[in-house]
This record gives sequence, C-alpha cells and structure tokens, in this order.
Amino acid sequence: SLLKHITFVRGTETHTFTALGRCPHTGRLGVATTTSEMGVGSRVPYVQPHVGAVATQAYTDPRLGQLALQLLALGYPAARVVAELASSDPHIEWRQLGIVDRWGHVAAHTGTHNTAWAGHHTGEGWITMGNVLVGEGVVQAMAQAMQDSVTEALEVRLMRAIEAGTTAGGQPDGQRSAALLVYENTGYAIMNLRVDDHPTPTQELWRLFNKLYPLKPYYQERPDNPSIGRVGDWARARGLNA
Repeated sequence: SLLKHITFVRGTETHTFTALGRCPHTGRLGVATTTSEMGVGSRVPYVQPHVGAVATQAYTDPRLGQLALQLLALGYPAARVVAELASSDPHIEWRQLGIVDRWGHVAAHTGTHNTAWAGHHTGEGWITMGNVLVGEGVVQAMAQAMQDSVTEALEVRLMRAIEAGTTAGGQPDGQRSAALLVYENTGYAIMNLRVDDHPTPTQELWRLFNKLYPLKPYYQERPDNPSIGRVGDWARARGLNA
C-alpha cells in the first residue's frame, strides 16, 4: 500500500479558499487558490493530466496532494481516494481536501477541526471550498461563479470563482498569495501562474492571466512546431502584446 509508507504530520494552510474542477468539453483539470499566507501555489494545488486535480489545505500535510494523485493514477475514483486518506491519516479532521478525478467525479472533506467558517460545495465536475472565511457566502459565491460559467474555458471559470470569493469577503485577514494551475492532455501545464506575496493577490493573478491567456495558442503549438517563430513576432502579427 502507498499509504503505509507515509508518516502524516500536521502542517498549515489555513485562511484559504479554492476552486477546482474538470472541463467537460476538453478534459482540462485545474485548481485556483488564494490564502492569507505566502506561496500558496507551492502547497495547495496538485494536478496531473488524465488523472485528476487535488487541493489540500487547512492544517494540511502537502504530501497528501501527491499521494492523492498516485491513488487517482491507479484508477481510484475521487470518493475512494478521500476515503483511503481519511482511514489512514490520524489527523484527517484537521484537513480540508478536494479531489476531482479524470471522469469529473468529485469528493471533498472538511475536517471538524477546521477553523470556522469552513466548508465546501460540490457541483458537476467542480468543488469550491475554504476555511477561516467570513462566512459560507464566500464558498456559495464561488460555487455560483462555477455554475454560471460552464460554457467558458476552465481556467477562466476558476479565476472567476476565486474572484467571486474575494468579492464576497474572503477571509478576515485578507489574502496574500494566489495561484492557478491547469493541465489539458499534455505533460506540461497550459496555465501555471503564481502570486507569492502581494496585498491584492487575486487582482494581480488576473493581471498576469490577462497577459498570458491570449498567448496560450502560441505556447500550445510551439512544442510541435518549433518553426512558429518568436512569441513577440507571433503576438504582433495578431495585434497582441507579448
């Protein structure tokens, strides 16, 4: 068993709210997250193409993210992964976990020792969740954003969700870092953006997103077509800024 070789410890990723999901049209998998601590992108989001998306937060052990992906890669559905982690981790009630598998099945766990307000909402292929929030309205606003944007690209939906959570009040202490991690069907991320220390990290993440998003077709084509040229020339030919 993968689980018997892990010694679980209590870590910290409190004051965090997150959206994760799978696009029903493209199979993309991704996570967007923001927190009141530095460097959320190094600890909360875990994504593997054709496998799943995982977020691990609250008093977490970041190794849960990698372990969850290993179990998903073995074919475990999301609910079974949560059950396996819950039965093996003596600190599970300190954790908050969200898992979306390759089929779009979702499962989440908000432990009883999460600091209020803490909880999660689930929908068709997506989860919104958070802890140490001003109230349930934060997660509800994120859920509404995911529901209302179902025809849009997954990365846009996730960004809209954490923006909605921020607008709804977020956390009493505010946010300090934010991240977006999205994979499609290649071995590298199509979106991997981080704001590690900023007074308005969601706003700064949007700024970076809006610069990179129009260039995404270039970066997706270049691995198979290295003669595509330089990104600046490609962008100028299309009236874009690189």
